[in-house]
Amino acid sequence: MAREINLVPDIKNEFIKTLKFRNLVFFICIIVASGSLITILVSLSIAGGQQGFIDAKQRTIDAMEQKITDYKDLDKFLTVRDQLSNVTAITNNKVFASRTFNILSALIPVGADYINISELSIDLTKEQPTFTFDAQANAGSEPYIDYNVLDSFKKSMQYMRYDYGEYVDKEGNSIPAYCMVEAGDDGATLRDATKGYYAFWLIDGEGCNPGYEEDEENEEDEENTVNPTMRLENSDGTAISNPSEILEAQKQAKEAAKLAAAHEGYVIEQYNGNNVVRIWRTPQYAEWYKDGHMNLDGEIQNVAHFNSTCITYSGTEKDNGDIAWTSFNDSCKLVPASEDNSSGGISIEQSSNGRNSSHELVLRFSAVIYLAPEVFNFNNHHMLALSPSGRRNVTDSYSQIQSMFAEKAADCARDDADCNSAPTSSQQNGGKQ
Repeated sequence: MAREINLVPDIKNEFIKTLKFRNLVFFICIIVASGSLITILVSLSIAGGQQGFIDAKQRTIDAMEQKITDYKDLDKFLTVRDQLSNVTAITNNKVFASRTFNILSALIPVGADYINISELSIDLTKEQPTFTFDAQANAGSEPYIDYNVLDSFKKSMQYMRYDYGEYVDKEGNSIPAYCMVEAGDDGATLRDATKGYYAFWLIDGEGCNPGYEEDEENEEDEENTVNPTMRLENSDGTAISNPSEILEAQKQAKEAAKLAAAHEGYVIEQYNGNNVVRIWRTPQYAEWYKDGHMNLDGEIQNVAHFNSTCITYSGTEKDNGDIAWTSFNDSCKLVPASEDNSSGGISIEQSSNGRNSSHELVLRFSAVIYLAPEVFNFNNHHMLALSPSGRRNVTDSYSQIQSMFAEKAADCARDDADCNSAPTSSQQNGGKQ
């Protein structure tokens, strides 16, 4: 039997193991160092690439900045941009100065006791717009210088109201303001002697049919397909045979059918060559209540009408079965009293006896009327001033406005005894009001 004899001392074995362990440690260190070096190189490469990318973008930005700076119309561009960003604010602050005529029609009394304006100044820049004017009051009969006319004019201010809102179709869809005609060619508000005020809805206008939805599905295929079952004729009664003419005629017939369906239930009239639908601004109480379009709470539905922002309606059934209808407008005061004005929104600055251009005796006075700012707001559509009696002004035509103005009256001359000593009604109210 062979035998193995270990001639290596134990200390030698330990030394060999130590060398192997050292070599392993060196190998691991080399691996770790190599990995670290690679990581550092990759990081430096990424950092360098990022810096190069940043530098390139910075150069692009600098070039664009220089190009913008060199743009000769930059100031104009910035002005337009700023204006566009403020379009909403500008629109909200826009005023409708032409409503002055409508307001004057309601403010200034006409008839036996009338007032003529000689000078008028309008200020719409204040928080509460003002009318400042010189005027003359004429009682129409002796005594012509009647302070009761002026006193009545002052007291009527607290009863002045305004109204605005929107017209809607029978489905309750809002009709754009530009699609409504509220005044005739003479400027007079459209009014029926028995039924009240109304407006015409231009149903053929672009965008004027809120309830009309255009069906675009398969529209292209339908427009290019001849319907063989549809017979179309020329004006002389002969059949249309040209395919392009047939397609055009079919398209027009389809559009007409769609519009007819959209306006089903409306009475279509003709006004100045346009197809229109009459929409009543004054509720047709009895008719609408009978047809179920209006209830006793004043709610209106399933009929084209005017949605008022200011006026509410209500009905009360009488013992005999009739309905008594009432309208309310307590929130929209045309001449509201300001905190520093206790006289109901009007201030009479001075008054005195005088003579007008026809040498008639009149009462001269100056006044300031403080108006509600809402009446001039551009966004408040279909604005209408209401007179003290609750009836809307008859017209805002230039003919009526013209009659409100007259040449300024003159103070009594020193040698005009009749003027200086003219008998007046409510003489005790003479002087400053």
